Amino acid sequence: MTTAIAKDHPLPAQYAAELLIVRSGDGVRLTDAAGKRYLDFAGGIAVNALGYGREDLARAAYEQMLRLPHISNVFANEPALELARRLRSTGNWAAVFFGNSGTEANEAALKYARLYALRTKGADHHRILCFSGAFHGRTMGALSCTPSAKYQDPFQPLVPGVVVAPYNDDAALERTLDPGFAAVIVEVVQGEGGLACMSPAFATALNRLCRKHDVLLIADEVQTGLCRTGDLFASRGVGLEPDLITLAKPLAGGLPLSAVLIPDKVNRLIHFGEHGTTFGGGPVTTAVALKVWDIISQPSFAAEVMAKGAYLWELLEAARARHKDIGEVRGRGLLRGFTYKGDVADLVARLQEKGLLVLRSGADAVRIAPPLVITKKDLAEGVSIIEEVLQ
Repeated sequence: MTTAIAKDHPLPAQYAAELLIVRSGDGVRLTDAAGKRYLDFAGGIAVNALGYGREDLARAAYEQMLRLPHISNVFANEPALELARRLRSTGNWAAVFFGNSGTEANEAALKYARLYALRTKGADHHRILCFSGAFHGRTMGALSCTPSAKYQDPFQPLVPGVVVAPYNDDAALERTLDPGFAAVIVEVVQGEGGLACMSPAFATALNRLCRKHDVLLIADEVQTGLCRTGDLFASRGVGLEPDLITLAKPLAGGLPLSAVLIPDKVNRLIHFGEHGTTFGGGPVTTAVALKVWDIISQPSFAAEVMAKGAYLWELLEAARARHKDIGEVRGRGLLRGFTYKGDVADLVARLQEKGLLVLRSGADAVRIAPPLVITKKDLAEGVSIIEEVLQ
């Protein structure tokens, strides 16, 4: 079947010269503009947690659009207030800041951390610690905490005061962190870092040292939060105890919405007007997010994701035993993947030709982040396609 490809598109040169034109989706399947069907192992980069074609989410957006599509943050709206209450109830949180994207959430968290350090420790306690392999976003502050030359070099000089330490290295963390830092920002699973996973020992070291030096610990859960790993927050699965959590990708079922969960010790230091946003926490996105929350907050939903994640792990390990080009199987829950000994970009392209959409992670890994509503049968079908292509 013919594939719908945009070859002379009007989008910036930062995007691929040829782009697949996706027209519609249903469940965990996508259809391109030529009518070809794909099994989605990418999930809009872990955004479309509940899949496609959902009338419940569409109805929530439609009904809210009729009532009130937008109101500035000079005022409040009911869906945003209710969503903030529900997110606040997930832990010892005092407030929730809504933004539009993951990078915006991380920018806000970094600002809150510097504000906290300034008002509790004084000037010159502004440094931020991030880790090798991290990806925290593309705006200037978040980009400064994304230590990759291909992302950073064209935009130098970046925000000063950022220090990089090796990921999962307890000893290096001990040598590096001191009271002069405002924050540590870290991912539990590095979505762009080859799916490296935080060890429980590293989580323990982060907890201890951040408390010792009064440094805020920011968990970037933009990709891992809201059941992607089988826990509501991936931090819980490794024992990480963050001061701030950032959320985004699946929060509003495909609409742009992010959140920062803020503790009282930070919230009470924030002054009126010190941060804000025009569109974050709008009535439509938060109305849809309430419907998403109703589903993913059920204990049975998380248990199903955990079970399907374990099944996907078994499928990938079995495939690894049969194919020498598959290296290490990595990830947690339904954020999984494997290192590949060949050309990852070529493998991703060949899988797309066979009707399976996957992502890459880092230089040598294939990332699998399907809608969380995917079935075990669909998972088996997708891994079968991977094996067919590798054959």
